[in-house]
Amino acid sequence: MKIMPDNDATLADWRGRALELEHEIGKVVLGQERAVRLVTIAVFARGHVLLEGDVGVGKTTLLQAMARAIGGAFARIEGTIDLMPADLVYDARIGEDGRPRVDPGPLLRHGKELTVFFFNEINRARPQLHSMLLRVMSEGSVAAFGREFQFPYLQVFADRNRVEREETFELPAAARDRFFMEVQVTTPQDDRLRRSLIFDPRFHDTVSLVREVREAVVDHTALGSIAKTIQHSIHASDAIEAYTTRLWDAVRFPERNGISVEGVAMDRLVKGGASPRGMSYLVRAARVRAWLEGRDMVVPEDLRAVFPEVMAHRIFFDAVYELRRDTIAASLCRAAFESVPAP
Repeated sequence: MKIMPDNDATLADWRGRALELEHEIGKVVLGQERAVRLVTIAVFARGHVLLEGDVGVGKTTLLQAMARAIGGAFARIEGTIDLMPADLVYDARIGEDGRPRVDPGPLLRHGKELTVFFFNEINRARPQLHSMLLRVMSEGSVAAFGREFQFPYLQVFADRNRVEREETFELPAAARDRFFMEVQVTTPQDDRLRRSLIFDPRFHDTVSLVREVREAVVDHTALGSIAKTIQHSIHASDAIEAYTTRLWDAVRFPERNGISVEGVAMDRLVKGGASPRGMSYLVRAARVRAWLEGRDMVVPEDLRAVFPEVMAHRIFFDAVYELRRDTIAASLCRAAFESVPAP
């Protein structure tokens, strides 16, 4: 089950770089091994990521460190109630000469070298912004200044303000479905790491901290081709294919599969979602996870390791259960694996 010489040199060499990438990020982002692994999987699956977590837990530091280790350019914008689509592509201001001028906005400033674009508090932005971002995410392009701009290496990350409800616009289902994963970034539970984050001055200056990450551990211009190689080289047996479709059926029709969640009417819980595209994303993530573990074949644990982050936001609940989404979705995903026998 180890990756052996056919694709060998390329895949083995890139796997070493991917693990080095994780190591570099781990030097400056403490206690987030799972989040770092999931983001690494998304990078090598070429999928966009929605980050979840409280303020100040290291989401931006994680992304800045990842962008530095990948190479290319990093850009960021803050979601606000008055932000308009033009603000992504235009920077209109008064120049030093007192005359109006229009420069490229954050999305265009780095041209095709833009590698990581971070949309902070995306649900503070209006739906018009979501629509523009959907196009950028799905097509890798945007129209501005009378021409089309292409982003061949772009990966979009966003986070969502989940505490404040005023002046926010929840992402529609179509927008959330464009995100490959939704990844939780939480405060470390290890007491030693918590003390380091609080008392070690090294972690108080994030600009200097991020500079500790070695630049361009991987070649960002080659990520697309290596991602395709991984998908064509990591295989799934007939048994794994059947297992995956049974898991899909379990989360789509939980009552039919004998799944129950305490305090939930299972016959009305799931209203839609878990589409074929979502399942293909699951397989993409599982293949990358298998590759990172040094295998050329997907095993059940690969699916389990990425299932909640890839699938939970694609399962749409009856409105009465939406406020309890996180708890119910986690229980439903666990129950699916408990009810479907692994091969």
